[in-house]
Amino acid sequence: MAAKKTPAKVSAPTKKTSPAKAKPQAATPKKATAPAAAKPAAAKPAAAKPAAVKPAAVKPAAAKPAAAKPAAAKPAASSAGLGEGDRAPSFSLPDETGAVVSSASLTGKPYVIYFYPKDDTPGCTKEACDFRDNLQAFNSAKVRVLGVSPDDTKRHAKFKEKYGLNFSLLSDVEKKLIAAYGIWIEKSNYGKKYMGVQRSTFLVDKSGKIAKAWNGVRVPGHVEAVLAAL
Repeated sequence: MAAKKTPAKVSAPTKKTSPAKAKPQAATPKKATAPAAAKPAAAKPAAAKPAAVKPAAVKPAAAKPAAAKPAAAKPAASSAGLGEGDRAPSFSLPDETGAVVSSASLTGKPYVIYFYPKDDTPGCTKEACDFRDNLQAFNSAKVRVLGVSPDDTKRHAKFKEKYGLNFSLLSDVEKKLIAAYGIWIEKSNYGKKYMGVQRSTFLVDKSGKIAKAWNGVRVPGHVEAVLAAL
């Protein structure tokens, strides 16, 4: 009778092995999603972009300021023109009315003859007006004032009327007198070369010689300097 009882107990334990609930292992695959950490690697290529900024170092091309050198043309202006003691060139030129004015008609009389580039331009207008405003002082010293430029008589007439100039403007269209005084020179502006009149003034004495010369004139204070030399 005892032998029949043992077999019945053995069958029960086999059911407990159901712990095959090993299914939790499926959770571990989720950790495999960690590969997302590979994203930082994508950030590395961005670091390469800064290298492209280096070319900006080419900015040293700012050396362009060297173009300012043309200003060196100013000294050249002061090297031209007749000087003190030289014989004043003779001339015969029409004024703004067409009447001829000659050096022969000025024999034995001192006079101031000033040369300028062009009518009705800022510097030339300022200079003409300065002579105009001080003409009484020149008249008192019995010194005639004559202005000369390459402009024709018609342009001179308009310039004189516009500013109420009270002295003669001579037209040297062919630039013969300008060249005789040595003031038709090569100029430079921003690297571009051209020929033009060097602003100059000459005080000619009674004997026809240059008593004082101002080559490469700067307008401010110039007329006062000429008066002081009379």
